Amino acid sequence: MKVILVNGSPHAHGCTYRALEEVAKTLNTEGIETQIFQLGTKPLTGCTACKSCSKLGRCIFSDCVNEFLDLAQDADGFIFGSPVHYAGAGGAITSFLDRVFYADSHAGRKSFYLKPAAAVVSARRAGTTAALDQLSKYFTISQMPVISSRYWNMVHGITPEDVKKDLEGLQTMRILARNMAWFLKCKEAGIKAGVPFPEKEEIIHTNFIHE
Repeated sequence: MKVILVNGSPHAHGCTYRALEEVAKTLNTEGIETQIFQLGTKPLTGCTACKSCSKLGRCIFSDCVNEFLDLAQDADGFIFGSPVHYAGAGGAITSFLDRVFYADSHAGRKSFYLKPAAAVVSARRAGTTAALDQLSKYFTISQMPVISSRYWNMVHGITPEDVKKDLEGLQTMRILARNMAWFLKCKEAGIKAGVPFPEKEEIIHTNFIHE
C-alpha cells in the first residue's frame, strides 16, 4: 500500500515538509510505502474550465498536475500539505487541486474514489482551521473518506526547527498517520473478505434557477 504526501509549500524542506515528514515516517513504521510529491516553485496556472481534459484524458497544461494524476491512479491514500497564506491554503496548491480534481473527474479517471485523504497545514500563528476546511472540501466532493487525528492537523512555527518544538503538533501528525494506516488495512481486509463497494447511482444535477 502506498500513500502520496503532497507538499504544497514553495519551500522543499520547510515547515510543511517537516509535518509531512513526521506523517511519512510513522506510515513507514506501519508498513505503508510513502512518497512526498513536491510542487516546487514554478508558476501553476489555475483551472480555465476549458474541459479539454474530457477529450485528452489529462490536463491540457503540461506540468506537475499531469505527473501527479499519473501517480494518483496507483496510490491508496493521500495527504495534502499547505502553508497558511492569509488564513487560507497557499495559491499554488489551490490551483493544483482545482486542476487535479477537475481533470480527474472530467477525464473519467476516478483516481480518488473511496481512497482516504487528509489535509495538513502549517502556520506561524493562526488561520489554520480555515485552511483545513478549504482543503477538505476537495475530498468530500470526491467521495474520499477523510482521516482525522486527535486534534486538527496543524503544526506551528516559522522555521522547521520551530516545528520540531511543537510536540503536540508532531504527535497529531503521528496519530493521523496511524489512523490512515489502520483505515487502509481495514479497507484491504474488507476487499479480501468480499465486502462490495457501495452501490452507485447515476449523478443528478439540480439547477436551482427555475422559471
